[in-house]
Amino acid sequence: MAPKGDNVVVSNMKLERMLSMKGGKGEASYANNSQAQALHAKSMLHLLEETLDVAQLNSPEVPFVVVDLGCSCGNNTIYIVDVIIKHMIKRYEALGSEPPEFSAFFSDLPSNDFNTLFQLLPPLANDGGSMEECLAADNHRSYFAAGVPGSFYKRLFPASSIDVFYSAFSLHWLSQVPECVLDKRSAAYNNGRVFIHGANESTAKAYKKQFQTDLAGFLRSRSKEMKRGGSMFLVCLGRTSVDPTDQGGAGLLFGTHFQDAWDDLIQEGLISSEKRDNFNIPVYAPSLQDFKEVVEAVGSFSINKLEVFKGGSPLVVNQPDDPAEVGRALANSCRSVAGVLVDAHLGDLVSEELFTRVESRATSQAKELLEQLQFFHIVASLSFA
Repeated sequence: MAPKGDNVVVSNMKLERMLSMKGGKGEASYANNSQAQALHAKSMLHLLEETLDVAQLNSPEVPFVVVDLGCSCGNNTIYIVDVIIKHMIKRYEALGSEPPEFSAFFSDLPSNDFNTLFQLLPPLANDGGSMEECLAADNHRSYFAAGVPGSFYKRLFPASSIDVFYSAFSLHWLSQVPECVLDKRSAAYNNGRVFIHGANESTAKAYKKQFQTDLAGFLRSRSKEMKRGGSMFLVCLGRTSVDPTDQGGAGLLFGTHFQDAWDDLIQEGLISSEKRDNFNIPVYAPSLQDFKEVVEAVGSFSINKLEVFKGGSPLVVNQPDDPAEVGRALANSCRSVAGVLVDAHLGDLVSEELFTRVESRATSQAKELLEQLQFFHIVASLSFA
């Protein structure tokens, strides 16, 4: 049961202790609403493999260690880790070398539904078998797995212990909503909105500063944890506009029907305008320049590749001509990534009302949604400078 909405202001809580994609296996769970992320990740596999090709190979006696940062709780992370390890095994075999043992760490915030994730993990291949036998074993994994709870904006691993870092669709989540954004006395106060999209310049600057502070902390932590010769592949929501208040696909997801649904609740007397103004989605879609500035300022990593990649729609619908299905898909997609925060802020019952209105509004604009709702991603391949 979520906390009572009347007594909770999400911004005053430790996001690190509560932020997560919606767990379990229900209709609005992340596990059942991350097909689009899977499609986007698969479309970028050639870029991931280019990053893996520059990772230094260990001697067979030293385990090769892979980390997914922001792994969440669905099949996507298991698929990607499997791709990474199989690619590295092929590299060893191409050199006629015996592959080492592999370890994979699945890392996310403590509130992540690790139970669902671990239930999805295939069993470990039989002990004592050769690597070839492990790979030939259907529905088995050829690596040791462990979960690591904690914020990736801080240290998570021992120094010089990780060969490959992978993180996708996570770094746009900020460690916190900037305090000034929720302060009525501040020029950055995001009055009347629950997201940066369409906000004023001061609000945009506050979000950008928070993103760059967080990314710098992320890179400094990884610079201590990654082995010399290691590599890192990062994907996050991005934008093509130079204007940070134009958040592109993220703006359409959180700044249109979602925003309007909050206004509906106010007009119907279900919440106060102050209740809405005390909530903001802690997401920032950076530009290439935003991202590049931080990497260069931190100075620990060189950029092998940094580009904007068109990921497509975040909605996967079987019947795009059915407005009701499109509306349901948008509401479930929105709820799967932001529902935990909304539940905590409004309470379960009012949160249910909010997403019912999101679905209704999206249904009425289904055709426009499918045409306009397109995501762009920042894709970065980094190695030690």
